Formats: sequence, C-alpha cells, structure tokens
Amino acid sequence: MIRGRLRRLRPGTGKPEDEFIEIDPAELTGLFAAPGWLRDAGFASWLLVGVVLLVAGVVWLLTLTHVIFIPLVTAGVIAAVGGQLVSLLKRLGLPRGLGALLVLLLIVAAGVLAGYLVVRGIGTETSEISHRLSQGADKIQGWLEDLGVSRDKAQAANHDVSSGTGDSFKALINGLTAGIHELASLAFFVAMTVLSLFFLLKDGPAIRSWTERHMGLPTEVAHTVTGRTLQSLRGYFLGVTIVATFSAVLVGGGALVLGIPLAGTIAVVTFVGGYVPYLGAWTAGAFSVLLALGGAGPEAAGGMVVIQLLSNGPLQQIVQPVAYGAALGLHPLAVLVLTIAGGALFGTVGLILSAPIASAIVRISADLSRARSEVAAAPAV
Repeated sequence: MIRGRLRRLRPGTGKPEDEFIEIDPAELTGLFAAPGWLRDAGFASWLLVGVVLLVAGVVWLLTLTHVIFIPLVTAGVIAAVGGQLVSLLKRLGLPRGLGALLVLLLIVAAGVLAGYLVVRGIGTETSEISHRLSQGADKIQGWLEDLGVSRDKAQAANHDVSSGTGDSFKALINGLTAGIHELASLAFFVAMTVLSLFFLLKDGPAIRSWTERHMGLPTEVAHTVTGRTLQSLRGYFLGVTIVATFSAVLVGGGALVLGIPLAGTIAVVTFVGGYVPYLGAWTAGAFSVLLALGGAGPEAAGGMVVIQLLSNGPLQQIVQPVAYGAALGLHPLAVLVLTIAGGALFGTVGLILSAPIASAIVRISADLSRARSEVAAAPAV
C-alpha cells in the first residue's frame, strides 16, 4: 500500500488537520499505460521488423551460396513437375531409379535441343540479319520522306534506328558470346542441376517425408503444407506450359506466314520466355520483332508486332483461364504484383516462384482455417 498525508482546513473552525490516505498500487495499473490498440500496433511493428531482418539475413546467406542454391531451386521446380511422370512409370512396374533416369534424360535432351536451335539459328544468320537491319532502316527513311519529313531529319532518324537496332543485335550476340566465355560456370551449373534433379526425382517421396518430420508441425499439418506447395507448383507450371505452347505455336506460325527467317528459333524463345511471367513473354516478343525487322523487313516486323500483341493480349486471356483452372486461386492483378515484387527482391527466382508460393500460402491458410472450423463445430464427446 502507498500511504500519504493530506492537510486541509477543518470546515467551520479554519484549523488545519491532517488526513492520512492509503492507495493500493493495483488501482494505478493502466492509469498511464498506452491504449491497447497502440500496444498491439507496436508489438506488430516489432514483429514485422524481425521478419524483415530474418528475410534479409536468409537472402544474404543464399546470395553467398548461390552457386549451389540456384541449381537446387531449378532442380526442385523441375522435379516438382517431373516427379509425377516418375511416379507414373513406377506404377507401370518400372523401378523408381530407372524411371528417374529416363525422365532426366528426356529433360536434358529437351534443354539441349532448345539451346541448339537458338544458338545455331542466330549464329548462322548473323550477317544476313545485320544486312536486313540496314535495309529496314532505309525503308523507314523513305517512309518518313514520303510523309513530308525533311531529308536531313529522315537521315538522322535512319542513323538513330540503325545504331539502335545494331546495338540491340550486337548486345544479343555479345550476350551469347559472354555466355560461351563463361562456359565453365555454365557447365558447373548444369552439372549441379542435373545431379540434384536426379536425386530429387529418385528420392522425392523420401525427401518429402523427412522434411515433414522435421518441420516442427503436426503430421497432418506438415503433410498439408508440402502437398499444397507441390500442387501449386505443378498446377502453375502445367498452366504456364500450356500457355507457352499456345504462344509459341501462334508466334512461330505467324513467323512462317510472314516469311521471317528463324521461325523455329522464334518459337523456341517464345516458349522458354513464357516461363517468366509477363516479362519473359514481352522480352521474347521484342526478340522476335528484332529478328523480323532484320530478316524480312519493316512490313514483317509490323506484322510480328500485331501477332505479339494478340498472343500476349486477348488470345492469351482466352487460354489462361482454361490452362490455369483452379491451380492458383489468385487474381491476375495479384499475380502481376507478386511477380514484379518477387523479381525486385529475389531476382529470377522471385519472378518464377512468387506466384506459386503465394498460391500455396493462400491454399494452406484456407485448409487450416477449414480444419479449425470443423474441430470447433464438432460435438464434444
């Protein structure tokens, strides 16, 4: 107790008198305390700061180990999709190890074929494309003069177009050359990816079981988390494959109709670019327009622009709902925001994995919420 003396004048006499009072400290609790909403906001803020620091630390550690981390992530994504085929072969009576080896060889063959088509196609047409780029710039100059632009300004525009397209093509070739110069790093990346992929395909169920046992969660919850994550990855990349195939067939067929060289290369680049949401498709589109301008002239480039706008616009919006189905459960705007934010924070890995991971989180939360509701609604025994 807190004891205090209070002196005051006695009514009627004017004489002072002392009065002693006692206060229980418990009565002062909350008198000078912050409001509850402010305490909750402060607590949540510190939690958010801790989460941000944790994520920053994890990203920093992963950047230090990117030599093995990036191949492992690449192999994990491929294994999440290809593991279904391995399981199918096992149900048909093929040992899982042999099935994993066959699927691995199939994946490697597809990757080698795609790389061969792109590199060889561009390498064999380098001089022809450079010549066509100059011809295209000359045609643009003629169009400008026909529209009433002075000859000097048209020539200046010609120079700007020639230098710009030439620099773009040179950057493309230099990028391939730089990649060849770093063949040792590429070979290590491919070797580690292939090795990791084989073990993930072969021992995927065992690795999943081990992970579930060491997640610190109840068995049912851990199984739900891993199952929904794999389901989101498979559904997402199956949808991406369907959309990428549709775009590749449409763009490659358009290139054939327009008489653009390297139509097969354009189709392969469009297909591969489809695996990087939004950004990959438009980057592949710019690549195809550049090849069309250099290989068949401005008219073909204009036609390719129209094809790309249709392929990545209204036609793709028709195919995407069918391709994705209920795989993601996210609004397209949310996918766009997550993709850009993931790419800004985590690079290529974030670009590719942000949408399926967010989809998995949403579905896991829905499953757990539904399970809690069922438990709460169950009658007591």
